[in-house]
Amino acid sequence: MRAGARSAEWTRVGAGSLAVAVMLFPIYWMINASLQPRVAMLQTFPAFIPNPPILDAYRNIIDAQGPHVLVSCVVAGLSAIVSLTVAAPCAYAIVTFRMRWTTGFVLLLLLVQMMPNIVTPNALYAIFARLQLLNTYAALVLCDSTLSVPFAILLLRAFMVSLPKTFTEAAMVDGAGYWGAFVRVILPLSRNGLITAGLFCFLFAWSDFLFALTMSTKQRIVPITLGIYQFIGTHNTDWPSVMATAVLASVPPIVLLLFGQKYITAGLTGGALKD
Repeated sequence: MRAGARSAEWTRVGAGSLAVAVMLFPIYWMINASLQPRVAMLQTFPAFIPNPPILDAYRNIIDAQGPHVLVSCVVAGLSAIVSLTVAAPCAYAIVTFRMRWTTGFVLLLLLVQMMPNIVTPNALYAIFARLQLLNTYAALVLCDSTLSVPFAILLLRAFMVSLPKTFTEAAMVDGAGYWGAFVRVILPLSRNGLITAGLFCFLFAWSDFLFALTMSTKQRIVPITLGIYQFIGTHNTDWPSVMATAVLASVPPIVLLLFGQKYITAGLTGGALKD
């Protein structure tokens, strides 16, 4: 029995390690390709280990892609703030005011999440063109918020439902009112949920390509998802620079996820516990 249990355990460990290796291989290959010369990427069998590592691609992209990374940080950060500003009060209202249309509204949010993202940019382009908001930060921030607000509402609703009602009732007895209870009680208790929703909203906006391509017709505001195409030509592609840009674009999300890992775990599991 012990030998069989150990064999099964090693099988699970091996299967898990293989799955992790498969998922992480694109990241490894991205870093590997960014450290090799352009000629190496045109070979039939590219080298799996750069020998020696070449940093020319990183020297080329620092000045070219630095402003685009800054644009993405601004757009993603503002989009997360706008999304939480709309989603937090909406989730609180859904949890607090039990109305007939609440279930239908939640179902509508789920249906919106299932819609393909490629459907939305054309409609929003016509709206923002009439409002003369194309090629502005406001257009990108509002468009990215349309993707993250429904998700943030659903996540925060699941988290706020698990909060004990006694805290809100005590605040109401003290005369705080619904808005006072929300600001003084619900928001501080929902810190993990807010950070989790904010991180996901940031990542949604950071990885956006369709809205950035549609709303930036004059290339005035270029996020990193569009800036990477500077190295992609019709007849030739600078693959080391493309991969180096991808590595640079991966750094801010990875740093945020590392710092917010404990909040994400608490925020996602908080909705599973009910009073």
